[in-house]
Amino acid sequence: MMIAVWAPLLLPFLAAPLARRLAEALSPRAAAWTLAGSTAVLAGGTLCSLGLLAADGLLQLPPVAALGHLSLPWLTTAAPDAPFAALAAALALAALTALAVRTASRRRRELRTARAALPPADQHPDMRPRRATVRRTRTPAHLTTPGRLTTPGRRPLRSTLTALTALLRPAEPPLAVLDDERADAFALPGRLRRPGRPGEPGRIVVTSGMLSALSGPERSALLAHERAHLAARHHVFLAVAEHSAGIHPALRPLRTPLGYHLERWADEVAAARVGDRTVTARAVGRAALAASRAPRPDRPRLAPAAHSGPVPRRVAALLQPRPAAAPGTRLRAVALALAACLALSTGATLEATADLHHVVEAAQQGAEARH
Repeated sequence: MMIAVWAPLLLPFLAAPLARRLAEALSPRAAAWTLAGSTAVLAGGTLCSLGLLAADGLLQLPPVAALGHLSLPWLTTAAPDAPFAALAAALALAALTALAVRTASRRRRELRTARAALPPADQHPDMRPRRATVRRTRTPAHLTTPGRLTTPGRRPLRSTLTALTALLRPAEPPLAVLDDERADAFALPGRLRRPGRPGEPGRIVVTSGMLSALSGPERSALLAHERAHLAARHHVFLAVAEHSAGIHPALRPLRTPLGYHLERWADEVAAARVGDRTVTARAVGRAALAASRAPRPDRPRLAPAAHSGPVPRRVAALLQPRPAAAPGTRLRAVALALAACLALSTGATLEATADLHHVVEAAQQGAEARH
């Protein structure tokens, strides 16, 4: 276990540069998935390794050993240095937990502030001021509609088909226009449905200053770009990258490339929807120029925007034909090396978990032999 448990802590230093190199040769969508998936796997392996190190030393505490019917002398002889590594791993896990809670609280506060700044007509009912309302009871349709005698528990076939169509083809996200001369536009994520709280769809937030800075076709490209962010849930990619960067320092350099490829992904979707790559490139460039004159500092970090990232590089890519993966011997070698690193990290974590299980069984057998 002492060999396998350290592999997931060291492999990110090798896998992160490989993921970044591979992403540069892939299409924007494949690159974003590669970076996000690699960071998630490597960060998960790091957390599992720290947890296994802490658990290995926790077994040598007399109360824990007595509770699990373990032989404490056998554990001490088998791993005399386990308490020191366990203490360091426990402190690291505590620090990572505190960092994750603080980061999540900040991002949640930013999103809540952005939702509260929306016009009253675009706010969720939970955000609006509460007013006294009168509820009216409506008779069920199956009792009032002539010729429509159906069981209350069954829905008509047409309603079922409509619901399925809505799931397969979701509605367009609503647009919220802020009365602000400063140019800004971003994709505001929604909220999941929870018990006692209804869900809230994502919104495209744009200021009047941004709308006045663009022409009609450019506005369509801008809205298509933000709509692509919401449809692909790019805020989840950003959240995964941010938390993974806090878990392992080797994963921090992947946050910027991931943000770039997410913007490129949305650029390509917008260009395909508008049907003109030049118009999309002009919209991105003019939106970034308008936003740079008077930037709004209150945009949430989990809300992607068309004018963020390396705009000149994005505009240059849009002025070229649609990109595609460039297969080659070197690219295949990088992909195989990255896959080997991810598989080795996962396999080492599983092997270390199995080794810890065998240690517990052996310690229990040693306790039985003593008795």
